[in-house]
Amino acid sequence: MRILAFLYLLGLTFFTCMAQQQNDLLPEPAIQGKGGYLKGELIYPLRDKPTPQCHASTLAETSSGIVTAWFGGTNEKNRDVGIWVSLLSGNRWSKPVEVVNGIQNDTLRYPCWNPVLFQPAKGPLMLFYKVGPSPREWWGELVTSGDQGHTWSAPRKLGESSLGYLIGPVKNKPVQLEDGTILCPSSTETEEHGEDFWRVHFELTGDLGKTWQMVGPINDGIEFDAIQPTILQDKDGAMQILCRTMQNVISESWSHDGGKTWSRMKATELPNPSSGIDAVTLDDGRRLLVYNHSVRGRGSPGRGILNVAISSDGISWKPVMTLEKQNGEYSYPAVIQSSDGLVHITYTYDRKSIKYVVIDPRFLEESTEHHEQE
Repeated sequence: MRILAFLYLLGLTFFTCMAQQQNDLLPEPAIQGKGGYLKGELIYPLRDKPTPQCHASTLAETSSGIVTAWFGGTNEKNRDVGIWVSLLSGNRWSKPVEVVNGIQNDTLRYPCWNPVLFQPAKGPLMLFYKVGPSPREWWGELVTSGDQGHTWSAPRKLGESSLGYLIGPVKNKPVQLEDGTILCPSSTETEEHGEDFWRVHFELTGDLGKTWQMVGPINDGIEFDAIQPTILQDKDGAMQILCRTMQNVISESWSHDGGKTWSRMKATELPNPSSGIDAVTLDDGRRLLVYNHSVRGRGSPGRGILNVAISSDGISWKPVMTLEKQNGEYSYPAVIQSSDGLVHITYTYDRKSIKYVVIDPRFLEESTEHHEQE
């Protein structure tokens, strides 16, 4: 089976080489105040870090404003890694506070991973996160806040499923369907017969995390080793996911029945250096994606470049903004559109802080034709 996948991926190799060459055509790094780039700031200064390292931020809008969270500690996988939260009040971020950790008892502590904030239409702010020694062994937990992120409930485990432990949304935000069901994009990383397999699935809850249903896995981990899907919704009910892969491309799949079934996973036209992505469907129907426009390998910027792309159909994408282009790691973005129409992005800033960016999407154009229609 892996031989077939290898032959399939030979076809992708040419594409990824071409995609890497396109880096010369990407926009220059954005400048605050120009081209819709309204704000770019660190949530906390490098000289006053609450932890030596941080990663995997998330954000949500509440009635009080923007809330963000991330995991932080000595370094990823270390037992002292917990989940930290900061709130935007006016133009200032509150001092980061650790709200949960992986302490099991007096002698046992595990690291925490990949928080995901979500504000449902009705109910408290939800903070999903993972606890465990590694992504192969972690489980999902949930805390909630009834005061827009100022205080949090006691944590509780999500439970188990046919795939093992429930983990909720693995990295990116859920979506809420018309009937109130919360659809969580999720994935597993497993080892079978000495080979790694990444597979995408979905975890659904209709009662704010008390009970769960499963869909998938939707890929076999052979053609594509895919994880960490992000969900895009169309006004007609169709859904698209975009995924991180090991195959140097962002992959996609589509559903036309509310997420019950999904099409065969295939490559998009966008590269991926096996790094997290996130996307959002804008109020005007366009899709906005934040990602590293690069591939793995020598000579590639890898996670040293972070970009924004726009699409009207989820098929053809145009890179319209470069958020970072420098030595270091600028990765694992999270993105939402707030009630005022602005786009808010957080991402890992070289593992030393979390950067917060605000964009006015009205300035992001897919093509000259789009501009002329405006």
